[in-house]
Amino acid sequence: MNLDTFIAAMPKVELHVHLEGAVRPETLLKLARKNNIDLPAHTVEDLARWYTFVNFPHFVDIYIKISECIQTPDDLELVTREFLEGQAAQNILYTEATYTAYTHFHQKGISFADQMAAINRARHWAEQTLGVKLNLIVDIAREVTPEQGMLTADWVIAHHGDGVAALGLGGYEVGNPPEKFADAFDKAHQAGVPCVLHAGETEGPASIWGALGAGHSIRLGHGVRCIEDDRLVHELRARQTVLEVCPTSNVCLGVVPSLEAHMLPRLLAEGLNVTINSDDPPMFNTTLTQEFQRCAAAFGWTREMLERFTYNAAQGALLPPGEKAALMANIQSQLARL
Repeated sequence: MNLDTFIAAMPKVELHVHLEGAVRPETLLKLARKNNIDLPAHTVEDLARWYTFVNFPHFVDIYIKISECIQTPDDLELVTREFLEGQAAQNILYTEATYTAYTHFHQKGISFADQMAAINRARHWAEQTLGVKLNLIVDIAREVTPEQGMLTADWVIAHHGDGVAALGLGGYEVGNPPEKFADAFDKAHQAGVPCVLHAGETEGPASIWGALGAGHSIRLGHGVRCIEDDRLVHELRARQTVLEVCPTSNVCLGVVPSLEAHMLPRLLAEGLNVTINSDDPPMFNTTLTQEFQRCAAAFGWTREMLERFTYNAAQGALLPPGEKAALMANIQSQLARL
């Protein structure tokens, strides 16, 4: 079995993928027709071309259009089902997907309880029929007010354990440091809810320090720019904080000029706890399988290294001990068969 075939077949765990950002062009077309939303393209092929990342404003335009097409709880259930079908097709056994609930509450007035009921229907269906699991990291968009961020924190605290694994922070880092939402993260932390923040992508080490401090972040969404601060690298290595690295996303957003220039080899050489993830897969023309394949080709990774990334992700997953042990056992069993 060659390495690409092994990667396609191997069991995987994904910790950093956006539910709305993973909506496939064919799903968006289906929703747009159902809800009479005008799209800039009217075939799956043309929509796929429009989806492809051009620059950050275009990326935001796509996100807004996706959100506009999701009008009802049934739409959310469809999006989640089709997302989980795609994960199952890649043998991604467990996913923690970031989800921006406030957007759907603010735009369409869908209550958080109704959003979660719809997503949970899809979660339970996928677990029973596809054998894959999903939990959400419900994030605060950095652009909202601290009061709106607190509303998201209250939702997450109330629903923690019912499909909700953590409180997150997403959106554009510049000008929106974690400290802006310190009260929300303090409240979640005190309630025993894990916090998992995006940091260290479009901003440098100060953003990561803020995520660790004000944000109580137990993992880091991206985190790759830690490499600019030796003291921070030492701290992350000592803590073995999981870095949710999204290589193709980093290239598209200009964090690095090319995959070959990515800091992944340096992060690994520093002994940091690295996982590989897809972020917004159709927008960046990637999948988790392709992330592994491209990185293996670029950096000469062995089968043993690829297995290590899966174990890192499984160990970093926000699951109860019994569920985590079962996930690890499933991964070990499948790898042994391969």
